[in-house]
Parts: sequence; structure tokens; C-alpha cells
Amino acid sequence: MSMERLTIDHVGQQGDGIALDGARNIYVPYTLGGETVEVTAASERSADRRDLVEVITPSPERIAPFCEYFSVCGGCAIQHWQTDAYRNWKRQLVVDTLKQAGIASEVGTLVDAHGTGRRRATFHARQGSGALRVGFAAAGRHEIVPITHCPILDPAMDGAIGVANALAELLKPVGKPLDIQISATENGLDVDIRGSGPLDTAMLSKLSGLAKQHRLARLTRHGELVLLQAPPTIRVGRATVTLPPASFMQPTQAGEETLATLVTERCKGAKRIADLFCGFGPFSLRLAEKFRVSAFDSDAKAVAALNDAVRITQGLKPLAGEARDLFRRPLVPQELRDFDAVVFDPPRQGAEAQSRQLAASRLTHVVAVSCNPATFARDAKILLGGGFKLGKVVPVDQFRHTPHAEVVAEFTR
Repeated sequence: MSMERLTIDHVGQQGDGIALDGARNIYVPYTLGGETVEVTAASERSADRRDLVEVITPSPERIAPFCEYFSVCGGCAIQHWQTDAYRNWKRQLVVDTLKQAGIASEVGTLVDAHGTGRRRATFHARQGSGALRVGFAAAGRHEIVPITHCPILDPAMDGAIGVANALAELLKPVGKPLDIQISATENGLDVDIRGSGPLDTAMLSKLSGLAKQHRLARLTRHGELVLLQAPPTIRVGRATVTLPPASFMQPTQAGEETLATLVTERCKGAKRIADLFCGFGPFSLRLAEKFRVSAFDSDAKAVAALNDAVRITQGLKPLAGEARDLFRRPLVPQELRDFDAVVFDPPRQGAEAQSRQLAASRLTHVVAVSCNPATFARDAKILLGGGFKLGKVVPVDQFRHTPHAEVVAEFTR
């Protein structure tokens, strides 16, 4: 296997070190700018990628990673960089994305929202050569890295890895690849199994027994109930929400609270707000402590959970959730005229169709939240083209140790 020596110029947008080779970039994971490294070809990846063999001349900003699985497990891209340098790099990702889109805006200081760690995770179970492997996907390769612990998980997730292993072992006779989503709730772990296919009564009974043994709040399979021992609830402001099976929630508690605070601060002066892509209400329920809110999302179960929470929560202003596909049926200007402000937090693909309707409306106040700066920039250009002005963009680091950054921004006209 041939070796080559490279000098890393800088860290790229995906967290890989980049060596310059004429007009071509060479990508080397787990390296830093200024380092001299020895690498070998990454046979399973593109011709422009290399695998790190040894750091010959380390950067003065290099630190020891805190997880033994780092560089093997693909969950974290960066644990080897000093905190200040890492934070500057992540903020710069947002700056560069906006600049490439031709958007001039002030970008604030990166807000750390890791808190106590991730409160949800999806574990993968695969069988190969007779061995069962349960853990996370390997870095850049189609295989599973078995893990016994994960230091970025919230303490409320204690026991999750053992549960994933026990479920995978029980379902081993099924012979199918499994994805096991586990979330921490007030009443214990909430678990949804995907990939098993239909199960007979005997296997479902065994799954119920395992759920009781591990004191799970709830166990579902493809969203269908296997066993409920306690409602899987979380607190959202003064409200308590019972999570729908396999529901999406912000990965950290601190992340949810940080984003909600930034959104609420930017809604001052409004009386009635539309919360678009509301999910089960992490923004709506907090906003309703001060404002009248109408909430919309395509996930009918999440909207039902929101409405259920409203019915049992005292002290909220009027809040109603409606199931609506905002990609196919965005709110149009005639509907938007009833609101003083709109908040939208779409999935990674952004909200292009809805942004066009916002731009065409008479709205004067929009607060945008995004987990993808690239689609945020695209949607922002639509709003700017409609006469909005963009205020300071606040980058939020909920996915620490990865290249993923979130943003919150206010548009006015």
C-alpha cells in the first residue's frame, strides 16, 4: 500500500483537512491546517480522499480526542481541535455559506447549545459473518462500529446502548438490519424499532417482556405500539407533551431551549404568530405563554400531541395546531395577512415554496430557524428579493463535534 506525505492547508466544510494539489483538493479526515501528515489512498471512497496514517508535524491547536471510538465511529468529525479554534471554524462555516450565496449579513458569536448531551440517538444493528454488530456507522464506510459507551449522550440516555443490544440480540433470528431509535423522556426511554418487518405473536410477547425488564417507558415497532408502561413525556416551557412514536425532537435539551429563547426574543411586539413546521410545539408552546399562536405541520401525530398538551396546560394564550403539508400547500398571502409575525423551522431541505409565499405577502416580520445554512441562504434570498431586510444571523452549535450548524435570523421590512 503506497504512502504519500501531504501538508494540510485548512479544515473544510465537512470537517476534513484539505491539502491543495494544484486545482484539486485532497481531503484527509482528522487533520488540521498546517499539519504534515502521512496518508494512504482511501480505496472505498473517491480518488480525492485519503486515510490518515500518521501526523508527522502536529498543529499547536491539536488536542487529544476524549472518545476511544473517535476516527472509527462516524458520529463525530472533530474532537482533536482546541475549543476556540473549533468554534471560530464553525461560525465561519455560516459566514462562508452566506457569502457564497451573495448575502451580506452580520453573523453573531457561535452559541453553544450542547448542554448535557444528546437526548436521542439511532443505533444500527447488522449481522455479518455470523457476528451481530450494534452501534453507529463507521466513518466513511458501510459497516457498523460496536460501542459500549458514548460520551456525547445525555446522562438521561444511560442504559440506551444496553437496550439496543438486548433488542438486537432478541431479534437476531429475524435476520434483518435494524435501526433502533431511542429518546430520553421524563418517564424513561422511548424506543422505536425499524426494519424488523412483521413479527409473530410470540416475538412480540418477548419484546414486551424485554421492555418490562429494562423499564422502558414505551416500545414501538415502526410506530406501532408493542408496550406502554408510562407516557413518554417531556417538558416544553410550562407544558407537558406526550411524544408520538418515533417523533423528531431537538437532539439536546439545551438546543431546544436556546432556539426557543432566540425565537421568542425576536417576536417582541407581535400579537398573533404563525409557527410553521411546528412539530409537537417546542416553539409554539413557549410562544403561547406570551402570544396568540397558530401552528402548522405535515406530521398529524405531532400536531395532535401539541393540541393535547394545550388542552391540559393552564396559562397559555390561544394556540391551535393544524396538520398541513407546507411543501405542497404553503400558507398563501391571503392567509398570512392575519399574522403579525411568522416563525418557520423547516427540515434540512428548507422551505422554498413557503418562502415564496412569505415574500409575496404583506408580512413585515419573519423569524427563520434552520439546521442547514445552505438551504437557509436559498430561502433568505427569496425573502430578500421580496423586500425583506436580514438582521444579524445567530449560529447555534447543538451538534458539537460535527460540521452541522444551525442558525436563527430575523427578517423585517
